Amino acid sequence: MLVPLTRQKFEQLVPLIATGLQYKYYWGKFSNFLQRLLISVVSVVVILLVKALFRLEFGSIVFVLGVISAFFWLWYPVFQASMRNIQCRRYKYSGFFRGRVLDWWITDQLIGKQETVNSKGELVIVENREKQINLEIGDDTGFSIEFMAPLRPAHKAIARGQIAEMVLMSNRADLSSIEEFSDIYFPNRNLWVSDYPYLRRDFFNEVGRRLREDQQERPRRRRSEGRTSGGAEGRRSRGAEEQGSGEDYRY
Repeated sequence: MLVPLTRQKFEQLVPLIATGLQYKYYWGKFSNFLQRLLISVVSVVVILLVKALFRLEFGSIVFVLGVISAFFWLWYPVFQASMRNIQCRRYKYSGFFRGRVLDWWITDQLIGKQETVNSKGELVIVENREKQINLEIGDDTGFSIEFMAPLRPAHKAIARGQIAEMVLMSNRADLSSIEEFSDIYFPNRNLWVSDYPYLRRDFFNEVGRRLREDQQERPRRRRSEGRTSGGAEGRRSRGAEEQGSGEDYRY
């Protein structure tokens, strides 16, 4: 099932300013924090030296630059996440996709290399690898995508046939060409699978809940109206509803 989303709804799902999960993603490890902190200290020292050597009189400008530099370690993850969100929001059209897990498998992904010297003085290259979960998600129309994310212990609950939901992005109004897709949500397990958490998860859960309710309500309405209609008129009414029951509306 693929339901087009309005631009307003898409911008609610993919925020302009970083969320807490997105900030945490770019906060990184302790080494990343130390690197940002070092940049902050060096920047402040450079600004103070330049002010002292050249005797700059732009006190307010120097003060603002100093504050920005001093808190670089704090605001830079927000900047990184917001820039990534902006890139995602450049896609003109989007849709809510619900499919099932067609297949899954585990791979080792090379994430970096380190050069070190062993006890014999020989140069040794150490490869840093991370286990990744690969998912193939598709629906009855034959559409499918492959998704890869770092493997987590909670992913052992994933099985073939489970329902999976996500947001697809495209520059075509009919969503015939998918350019990007978001993290994946498994509603039956309340489980998210992602590398970078693109979505506002509270908004996404609300969208998914409403669409599930709409999907369950439609057959009830058709059965109820079918019982109250008679003869050829009832058959024509049911036929028209069946032709118009595709996912061609925008949410």
